[in-house]
Amino acid sequence: MKKTSAKENHIPGVLEGTVQVSGGNIWYRVVGAGKKGVPLLTIHGGPGAPHEYLNPLKVLAEERPVVFYDQLGCGHSDRPSDPALWTVEHFVEELDLLRKALNMKQVHILGQSWGSMLAVEYMLCKEPAGVRSLILSGPYLSSPLWARDQRYWIDQLPADIRQTILECEDKKDYKNPAYQDAVMEFYKRHLCRMDPWPEDLLQSMEGMGVDVYEYMWGPSEFTLTGTLRQADLTPHLSRLSLPVLLTCGEFDEARPQTVALFQDLIPGARMHVFDGASHSHMLEQPEQACRIISSFISSAESQQIQ
Repeated sequence: MKKTSAKENHIPGVLEGTVQVSGGNIWYRVVGAGKKGVPLLTIHGGPGAPHEYLNPLKVLAEERPVVFYDQLGCGHSDRPSDPALWTVEHFVEELDLLRKALNMKQVHILGQSWGSMLAVEYMLCKEPAGVRSLILSGPYLSSPLWARDQRYWIDQLPADIRQTILECEDKKDYKNPAYQDAVMEFYKRHLCRMDPWPEDLLQSMEGMGVDVYEYMWGPSEFTLTGTLRQADLTPHLSRLSLPVLLTCGEFDEARPQTVALFQDLIPGARMHVFDGASHSHMLEQPEQACRIISSFISSAESQQIQ
């Protein structure tokens, strides 16, 4: 049986609490608690990259509750050591339990990066009622296509950085400082192009569930060695039958060309590319991102999708 605890934050309109799931408790925060609009439930990426980098979305709480949570194994949530918990099925069930605990009968869902896969898996596996729309930001929906995109970007790197990555991958020498430096050079181009990185992103990095990330994904965004390395939802995207918005940056790890393929596979999907931006386009261009998301949600609600 799930258990839920909640308390008012010292900030008016903010509610925090925990929900019991398999393996421990997950933490959540509702900004705009008490607002009458249909809630927006946000799903962070990683796996294991907690919610803080999604904080620009708090401005949407002027119209509706905005829900943030940390998946099991990272951030403010419990961190069990059992790798049997680190499965897509677990995180889909966790999402379902959170939604039920917060009694969100109607909801919009935003998944960023790995959170996009969770959002789509939730729709396909649970076939839940009341989801009014999906926003898939920097979407990861196919490991083979993600890997292809990262190889494209690696090929654009300076020759010495590219060679370091290839040599360290060949030797599986992922702790090598040269590999770590090359990872950061890649991230500065494609994960977040802001200099310095904003505090929200740094907080997410500090709260990373490294064990979860390395087990399910790998040592970096572009070296896929974990349990997700063959995951691919592209054969099933045509089953989505609700309003869907896909967003990405011009230099996103999820390349615009690949996101356009997803758009073609999802009936009626919309797409927006943020010029000059990367995977963290909501941090890099927060006002534009929130404006586009708000407009899309309003459009979806006007269609009265149940």
